[in-house]
Amino acid sequence: MEFRPLRMFVEVVRQGGFSQAAREVNATQSTISKAVKQLEDEIGVPLLDRIGHRSVLTTAGEIVYRRGVRLLADRDDLLAELDDLRGLGRGVLRLGLPPIGSSTLFAPLFATYRQRYPGVEVQLTEHGSDRLEESLRAGEIDFAGALLPTSEDFEVQLVRREPLVALLPPGHPLARRRRIALAELRETPFIMFESGFALHRVILDACRRAELEPKVVAVSSQIDFMVKLVAAGMGTTFLPRMIALQRAGKAVRCVPLSEPGTDWVMAMVWRRGAYLSAAAQAWLDLVRGYDWGEPAELP
Repeated sequence: MEFRPLRMFVEVVRQGGFSQAAREVNATQSTISKAVKQLEDEIGVPLLDRIGHRSVLTTAGEIVYRRGVRLLADRDDLLAELDDLRGLGRGVLRLGLPPIGSSTLFAPLFATYRQRYPGVEVQLTEHGSDRLEESLRAGEIDFAGALLPTSEDFEVQLVRREPLVALLPPGHPLARRRRIALAELRETPFIMFESGFALHRVILDACRRAELEPKVVAVSSQIDFMVKLVAAGMGTTFLPRMIALQRAGKAVRCVPLSEPGTDWVMAMVWRRGAYLSAAAQAWLDLVRGYDWGEPAELP
């Protein structure tokens, strides 16, 4: 079995369609279709049911997808282990970092790593935490910055814990409060991160616990845009305190949430039992020994 058709099939399933997979791997849709057909011919059974514009996994497809993810991850581990025979003069470190907090937390660490190991190629991927966990599970990256709690499939190194704050326009009735509960924002529209962001899940889970159905007026992945929407009076959004202090000027107020279970807990995670290359182990050692500092306080 060739790995290329298998990788393309896995990508079709992960991305939810042929056109989405083609964009992700920078190939044409016909190339993806041919690769999946090649894999089906080799195995001898259909892997996908084509229903209109949708493709649904067959029973055989579910087996091939589940084991294919592991095979591809094991292949990447094999190549990384062979690379280690050449030492840290070269190698590849594959990092997945979320947009929220990465510039503050990981940019200085990344610079230190590059200074110590200039021969290592660092491949950076940026997505929301939930999407990065999928890539990590598939063996496409060595480490991911992820919000806790996370899957038991992963080993965890804690990086930073920050409370979440609600960003409100200065004229909002709750803008001068020292703390607020989510239930008090029942009449305030929510500006949410996209569903691939773990923070999206954190807020929705907290709303369910508070028996609150949020009125979502906008969904975005751009922090600055979301802050400007708050400043324009469109509603409220939520950020870790350290990010809010950097992005929020006089046009918005930051009020900590009193809701339990809403802390933003960033960690570096990797596949449990996975082989860590010398380049990856050097990154992990740096993360473990780094001084992540103390959380800042709101003025």
